[in-house]
Amino acid sequence: MVALACACSLPEQARNNFLLGQMGEYRRTLKALERYRVLAAEDDGDILPEIEKPVEPGGQYDGIPRLIRLLRRVGDLPADADPADSDSYEGALVTAVQRFQGRHGLEPDGRIDKATLAQLNIPLSFRAHQLELALERWRRRPYDPSRPAIVLNLPEFRLRAFGAANHLELEMKIVVGQAPEHKTPLLSSQLETVIFHPYWNVPVSIQCDELVPEIMKDPSFLSANHLEMVNLLGAVVQEAVTDDMLAQLCSGRLRLRQTPGPKNVLGLAKFVFPNEYEVYMHATSAPWLFARQRRDLSHGCIRLERAEDLAEWVLRQEPGWTRDRVVEAMQGSEPFAVKLKRPIQVVTMYATAVALENGEVRFFEDIYGEDAALENELAGARRALSDARIADRD
Repeated sequence: MVALACACSLPEQARNNFLLGQMGEYRRTLKALERYRVLAAEDDGDILPEIEKPVEPGGQYDGIPRLIRLLRRVGDLPADADPADSDSYEGALVTAVQRFQGRHGLEPDGRIDKATLAQLNIPLSFRAHQLELALERWRRRPYDPSRPAIVLNLPEFRLRAFGAANHLELEMKIVVGQAPEHKTPLLSSQLETVIFHPYWNVPVSIQCDELVPEIMKDPSFLSANHLEMVNLLGAVVQEAVTDDMLAQLCSGRLRLRQTPGPKNVLGLAKFVFPNEYEVYMHATSAPWLFARQRRDLSHGCIRLERAEDLAEWVLRQEPGWTRDRVVEAMQGSEPFAVKLKRPIQVVTMYATAVALENGEVRFFEDIYGEDAALENELAGARRALSDARIADRD
């Protein structure tokens, strides 16, 4: 695989190479790639038979021999497990399929449905290629592993917080921007402020496209959803809603904001890091969304499964900020901002292949089409390099 040249100075490139060498994610991904290249070379490449309906535990399936070989090869079926050599789908083989499903972003229910079968039939050479693309992503977006960092892997819908020496100290589920219209951007920034009990200042596009139609149907929509209109100076507009006000909401001359509290869509905490896209991390008033396997559901910001845990982790070095104080601040009645003395790195990453510390390798759907776009870019670079070599020979 051809990696694109870094558009930076030699000292910067040397520094990036040093950081990569210290990053556990990069080293583990490189090791996983070596393993999957061997697995791909050794695999017979057989395809599992199609199914008309899901294969349930205890059911019959013609593809059992290939299923055993594949799951044993990738490590989901232990070498000492001895599933019955028949067409019966049961026992250790069901457990192995559950492990496989969990590693591939699927509901680990043990049923071989069409989604599971599709993942089982993806060639191991393609899995190796996913790892190659993940390595390229890390080369382009390294962070300093000697400092605390929050890494959000978008297709995995997961946050990991690393402390000193790149030790994993916290992880949780996240909700990211919906594909394709509201993709969460790839960025590197510094977390600077935590706001407890925040207002939600509604973006103009949301208030015009989504909320104004609701207000037109029912003027009580504002009060029912704890929304208030404010002018550009931030003063609350108390008058009854008029057509002119609705027009001003669409033009941005009037704004909507949702008052703080448990029903606020930002939940009880907001984590702010400067970026041109105006996205941030926040809690949520809809915690049931984290039960879903696929969680690209937001307008671009990142919703956190356990915002109080992240707030405690972020503020652990700030004097006086105990767990009890975090909980107290989240339950307060007014917005309260805490400026960090030591900003924390924030990286939004896009890796459809992740190697964990325990050796497990997980793969995820290319929800934003970013892997396909990167592959096209790299293919173009390979063609340009080939053309340049031909021109040099001529």
